[in-house]
Amino acid sequence: MMPDLKPDLLDPSRQRQMALSRWDNEGGAGLCGPQEGQISEEGQSEVPELTNAELAQLRVRVIALENLVISLLAEASDRQLDLAREMATFISPRPGSTHHPLTIHAASQIVDLVDRAGHFRPAKRP
Repeated sequence: MMPDLKPDLLDPSRQRQMALSRWDNEGGAGLCGPQEGQISEEGQSEVPELTNAELAQLRVRVIALENLVISLLAEASDRQLDLAREMATFISPRPGSTHHPLTIHAASQIVDLVDRAGHFRPAKRP
C-alpha cells in the first residue's frame, strides 16, 4: 500500500507513473491502489456482450475523442508534446508479464496522435 501522499506533493514524473499504472487494470485502480473485489466473478459474467449498435457507437465516440485530442495537442506547447511522447514510454506490462501487442500498439497510438496534431500546428516563424 502506498503512503498517504497527496498527488500534488509528488514530482510530476511520479504522478504520471501513478496515473498510467491505473491503466494496467483498465481503470480499476484508484489513488490508493487497485480496487480489488469491487465486482465479483459472478457479476462480471452477468455483464452482457455489446451489441453491434453499441460497438458502432463506441467506435464513433473513440473517433470523436481522437480528433478532440488532436485538436488540443495542436495548440499544446512543445513541452506538453514532449510530455505526451514521454507518457507513451510508460505504457508497459506489469512486472513479470510479457508485452502484449495491444500494449505496444497503445504506446504507438499516443505518438501517432502527437504526430498527427503536428499537421495542424501553426508554422513557426524564423
